Amino acid sequence: MLKCSLCIYDERTAKIRIVDGKPLCKECIHYLAHKPDKNKIRGELEALMANVDRAIVAFSGGKDSTVALYLAKEFYNIEAEAVMVDHGFIAKEAIANAKRIAQYLDVPLTILRYDYSDIFKEAFLKAKSPCRKCSSRTMRRLRKYALKKGIKYIITGHELPFGHHPYRLMSDGIIQIRLLSLMTEKERFKILEKLPFKFPELAGYTTNCLVLGPALKKYYEKHGYSFEMRRIAALVRYGLISKEKALKKISKPEVPEEIERKIYKCLNI
Repeated sequence: MLKCSLCIYDERTAKIRIVDGKPLCKECIHYLAHKPDKNKIRGELEALMANVDRAIVAFSGGKDSTVALYLAKEFYNIEAEAVMVDHGFIAKEAIANAKRIAQYLDVPLTILRYDYSDIFKEAFLKAKSPCRKCSSRTMRRLRKYALKKGIKYIITGHELPFGHHPYRLMSDGIIQIRLLSLMTEKERFKILEKLPFKFPELAGYTTNCLVLGPALKKYYEKHGYSFEMRRIAALVRYGLISKEKALKKISKPEVPEEIERKIYKCLNI
């Protein structure tokens, strides 16, 4: 089976072509033809952050949003408010982390609670990813909250930029900033070592969501690969994570039966 020589795609998940003697997937071919200027992206991020005085940090209590909150408060000296959207399946460990980190950084924490059961139930019944719909709904909630508070910026803990930019313009003039754009996993973990962050033992490599592990397992059993393949492959392509670690992240997760039963019971499946 052909495997992309740059990222982790193989013939199960992408069409592989031989280019100059090397197997490459379509996304890597495009990446190499239009390689992003990483220095320009970082420079654009720094220029933008120089004008940010107040911001909401989308704070899930997970490792990446924790790093984003730390940078916003301690490195950029922003007047930040940590806002968690609890969709009903945030792990108690993540909520504990969120409260502990917010207190440690002396940042106000707001928890907005909503029911995303419809998204998660559909994902399990159809064996598909719930993440895109969950993320989109959460960003809409945060945008409305930012408007209500009169805040222009929402900072998130994403490592990948929006194409060649570390930000995107949302409706009503709200700007989402991916503060961790092009930050490697090693750099993120170095920051976490400074903080009272406790890694929870959750299936599917997540540090905040109870649904992700069982959803990944369900998808893997039907399709034979992870629905996180594309995102993880992009991290490898950008040089933000090693192939070895990436392959571990896309392997079929081991999910305790009691966790699956609990999720299915809550979703009436």
